[in-house]
Amino acid sequence: MAATTTAPSPSHHAAAVILLLAAAALACHFNVAAAVDPKCHCPGGRCRGLGVNYGTVADDLPTAARSVQLLRAAGAGAVKIYDANPSILRALAGTGIPVAVMVPNEAIPSLASSGAAAERWVAANLAPHIPATRVMYLLVGNEVLSNRAISGSTWRAVVPAMSNLHRALRRGRGGILRKVKLGTALAMDALSASYPPSAGAFRGDVADDVIRPLLQFLNATRSYYFVDAYPYFAWAGNRGTISLDYALFQGGASSHYVDPGTGLTYTNLLDQMLDAVVAAMGKLGYGSVRLAVSETGWPNGGDSGEAGANVRNAATYNRNLAARMSRNPGTPARPGAKMPVFLFSLYNEDQKPGPGTERHWGLYFPNQTRVYDVDLTGRRPSRSYPPLPPADDTDSSPAWCVLAGGGKAANETAVQAALDYACQQGSGTCVAIQPGGACYEPDTLDAHASYAFNSYWQKFRNAGGTCFFNGLAETTTKDPSHGSCKFESSMD
Repeated sequence: MAATTTAPSPSHHAAAVILLLAAAALACHFNVAAAVDPKCHCPGGRCRGLGVNYGTVADDLPTAARSVQLLRAAGAGAVKIYDANPSILRALAGTGIPVAVMVPNEAIPSLASSGAAAERWVAANLAPHIPATRVMYLLVGNEVLSNRAISGSTWRAVVPAMSNLHRALRRGRGGILRKVKLGTALAMDALSASYPPSAGAFRGDVADDVIRPLLQFLNATRSYYFVDAYPYFAWAGNRGTISLDYALFQGGASSHYVDPGTGLTYTNLLDQMLDAVVAAMGKLGYGSVRLAVSETGWPNGGDSGEAGANVRNAATYNRNLAARMSRNPGTPARPGAKMPVFLFSLYNEDQKPGPGTERHWGLYFPNQTRVYDVDLTGRRPSRSYPPLPPADDTDSSPAWCVLAGGGKAANETAVQAALDYACQQGSGTCVAIQPGGACYEPDTLDAHASYAFNSYWQKFRNAGGTCFFNGLAETTTKDPSHGSCKFESSMD
């Protein structure tokens, strides 16, 4: 659980050593050049801060070796990767940083059906890197219960796959791999109820067939229930009832919440979410299974209309979370419990599909500059950080979705396919760009694509439609309407 414990205090052998350490700490906090030195936040090379998710769905990312340096510079206490990427695992060798490796969802059915397949997977993906790389967790699948398209093939295969991998780890390399803990990362939507926390319960379609066997396995192996918990989404969907300060760990006494079922007092939204999972596990008879947070964080940007997604809130959330977890507070239902916690994410990943927030969770830009300063060990005093930019919320401004790249199609075939898709969704999406329609002129692919993208986004965004179209579209606050052609806005 190195991801959530405080760093060891410096030696007191000599006053000179203390002075040197103090000088180094000041350099870490106030000298830009020193901020990339891993010694700043990782005394002795061993980090003790929050873990970080290291995703790679982006252009022009730094090398794995440089990415590890950036992790250490931020004080990351662990790292989670979304596959068994050999370049990343080699870059982590010798660092002592705990690593969580993920088995892709598509591999789960074969691993569940064959112990030999599990042994081959371990031999090919983990054995070559252990013990040089400190692999601590093997997560079998990513939010599998959120994808109903794989319910028949994968949901009930998760625990059998974990069992086969567990046996393979115990046998591999003479037992050297047996310390690796197995789990699976599940989103909050595995619950059917989460408010109040004491009402937490798992969905009826997975509680008995999937979750109960999972909890039994985790309990027997002393592993963790890994949950992806995002207060941002809970707040953004309920801004009328949840205060922003409460979601950002800075709510006053007036915003504290008392669970009527338990009498426990909650000071922040994340604790509420985690204790809802605790309550749900308890109702299945496994209330003592340990909890880990496989993903959490706050977006540093997003599309127009995505409230609260900005650098100021992201920095506030992550700094406050790091400071809080450095004290191992647990939750109201489990005071003092130690939890591995992994922030999402290392980089802003510009190739991720979906709304703008999907591409703005990083601590760093791909060019290696920080999105904002943060010490993941939680030891840096808040007053030492430079001022944050204004919140710059855009949800009160009208927004439109248009063809990216200044309205010029770089790939006409792809743009035509995206336009066709938007027009095929019904609801009169493209009536105005038919011959004789108000937006038919100019009769160009670029102009018609912008209209179709915007019309689709405005009609379907509340049902999950996005302004993305495989990177061909982008949001704008400049009204693209012209003449008698009216583009609907997000405020209409």
